[in-house]
Amino acid sequence: MAIKLGICNEMFQGWEIERVFRYAAELGYDGVEIAPFTLAGSVEDITQSQRWKMRRAAEEAGVEVVGLHWLFVKPEGLYINHPDDSIRLRTQDYLLRLVEFCGDLGGRVMVVGSPKQRNILEGQTYRDTYRRTLEVLQAVLPEAEALRVTLCLEALDPHQTNFLTDTEEAMRLVQDIAHPNLQIMVDVRSAWFGEKEEVPEVIRSVAPHLRHVHANDANCLGPGMGKVDFGPIADTLREVGYEGYVSVEVFDFSPGPETIAQRSLHYLKRFF
Repeated sequence: MAIKLGICNEMFQGWEIERVFRYAAELGYDGVEIAPFTLAGSVEDITQSQRWKMRRAAEEAGVEVVGLHWLFVKPEGLYINHPDDSIRLRTQDYLLRLVEFCGDLGGRVMVVGSPKQRNILEGQTYRDTYRRTLEVLQAVLPEAEALRVTLCLEALDPHQTNFLTDTEEAMRLVQDIAHPNLQIMVDVRSAWFGEKEEVPEVIRSVAPHLRHVHANDANCLGPGMGKVDFGPIADTLREVGYEGYVSVEVFDFSPGPETIAQRSLHYLKRFF
């Protein structure tokens, strides 16, 4: 499988997901990555018939559902490593529901990011936070394996979270769990700010476990809309034999979704 280009749907504020599929396909994207909170307050509110309708809409448009990200924004109160057992186990159960939802849509990756729902809380130790995170992930991985969904840990820079702030730290968790359906993803903006090495070196360091990439610029806009040079990044992905998605994910929506989607794809196609 060659490297494919995807785009995340949350920038298309107010658009029905079927419209996002069609538009992404028209531009030339291979897939759409979905933030579940844009569809419903909880994926448990999305019926089986609605799920099949979304999956068919993507297929008819000619794009894949890449998978899910921003997993714990809604419903309110989720926290993957909270010391309160009821909160943590509720989050674990919801993560299982997300795995099922991803599988129903035909998605293959789920990005475990959500910085505000994983921080080391005041009064808690790193060791206990790490242990609780590990236990929750271990609990859902058998279902992920059964549905052919890979959870991808996302290192996020220290401006966003105080836990799993670089890929070395995330890799330690992946290696400790040692399950084929828990792997690593690289977010270019976070790697730019949060790593000791340049982005290409980060990619090389995690290459055997790399399953997903978010393409964005240091300025929170899309690739090619700031100062990050994606040429060396693309060269390194090919060098290490990466086969997966490079998905456009932005945090500044102000230029508008059409502008971001068009400019990002035009830029990435220079390299991919």
